[in-house]
Amino acid sequence: MTASEHALESLHETATAIFQDALDACNIDSAFDRRIRFTDDGSGEVLTRLMPEGSGPTVLNLNDYRDIQVISIGKAALPMLDTLLSRMKRRKGLRGICCSTESPTQRNWRFRYFEGGHPLPNDDSFAAARAALALLRKADKRTLVIFLISGGSSALFDLPLDPAITLEDTIGFHNALIGSGAPITEINTIRKHFSAVKAGRLALAAAEATKFNILLPDVPLRSLDTLASGPTSPDLTTSEEVREILAKYDLLAKFTPAVRDFFTHPRPNGEDISESLGIKNRLAPFLPRMPWSEKTEPSPAQEVDAFRDSVFEVLLSSHDLVESARTRAEQAGYFTVVDNACDDWDYADAARYLLERFHALRAEHPRCCLISGGEVTVTIDRTPGAGGRNMQFTLECAFDLAKHPGEQLLVFSAGSDGIDGNTRSAGAIADTTTISRATAFGYQPQKELDSFNACPLFTSLGDSVVTGHTGHNLRDLRLLISELEPILN
Repeated sequence: MTASEHALESLHETATAIFQDALDACNIDSAFDRRIRFTDDGSGEVLTRLMPEGSGPTVLNLNDYRDIQVISIGKAALPMLDTLLSRMKRRKGLRGICCSTESPTQRNWRFRYFEGGHPLPNDDSFAAARAALALLRKADKRTLVIFLISGGSSALFDLPLDPAITLEDTIGFHNALIGSGAPITEINTIRKHFSAVKAGRLALAAAEATKFNILLPDVPLRSLDTLASGPTSPDLTTSEEVREILAKYDLLAKFTPAVRDFFTHPRPNGEDISESLGIKNRLAPFLPRMPWSEKTEPSPAQEVDAFRDSVFEVLLSSHDLVESARTRAEQAGYFTVVDNACDDWDYADAARYLLERFHALRAEHPRCCLISGGEVTVTIDRTPGAGGRNMQFTLECAFDLAKHPGEQLLVFSAGSDGIDGNTRSAGAIADTTTISRATAFGYQPQKELDSFNACPLFTSLGDSVVTGHTGHNLRDLRLLISELEPILN
């Protein structure tokens, strides 16, 4: 191995270590202890929210409730549920639903477990949603419902409002949204108006109960109501916004006839399909309590009661992942800058923006690390190969890096959940030799990029990032690193 090859290999290891250390720092157990505490004050077990938005902690005495229901959904559903149960001693009247992307190693008999599909729903996605609605409808004023909600729930936990819409229709619906190139906030706006368990409908199913929401978002903090398409949050979107998004991405033409008919010919089935629950002016009395909402003038609303006794707590977010990576990069001696401006941009636009920023940064600071959090979008106009947005972004960047032979430059992009698109990889790493090495292996890098088939290329080069399921979903992390001299440690 030449000195240059050794230096690049060390750079790969450094980038991987920064990512892994950032993931490790975002520990659900320790984050839970910083935010939520169960204690016994002599009168019974007390749940205390330690760091609320606003003044003073939220305190709930579990003895005030006859029943406790727990609904845990998302890619982090299992570790969030295990963490909660390890701290909460109360078992009387405890029942729940857990829907994740994998099966638990140990099952608690008080819970029903489902293995939902992602990025596309499956039979368990529907079954889990039906089971959760059935359980929540048993709740009353003496019920405490604890919702544990993490990213990925929009697909792996779903049920159409229209019972005539099949699972096959729903899979096509999600496929069309994923490939549209729309940012996640717009995608979830459409999902909210389609689903029986989104846009606050889970909260409405247990309208009289006290609800405590613990969130692990994979969406921007400014858009927390889009996490899992807002199953327990008031919906701030309108039917007019839905129509605009459908037209913007020509989505109706991509839906099956049943789904297309649903959006163009609303039919009565117990819900107002033309508007979701809690549009802005109807939920105005509640909005000031929501940390992500703008205050508006109060007005009466029957639906408000479903949300009034709700508490929301963010356990971890993309901000924690990015800041942990910043700390690790600074400890490694890099001049470090964070730039999240390209969140929800098209992957090619994001690549151009970050590379331009990177080259300007390294001109002044040759040993530097540019960190970017959030997600990029990919518009799929044909049947894709094997890959995801992180590999697509990284391969796009590889063409630019190839213009700087002999320099120690690297781009790393990976999903914190350990999954990129339809692959088992979290993402990929590119350096100044990626294009030449791929070509030597018989690949046509531009063809692979155009066909959304980056995974085989990176896997052959040994440059895929493979972590397995991480139990997280704190969005993606991108690292652009410039090294002045070979790394020796």
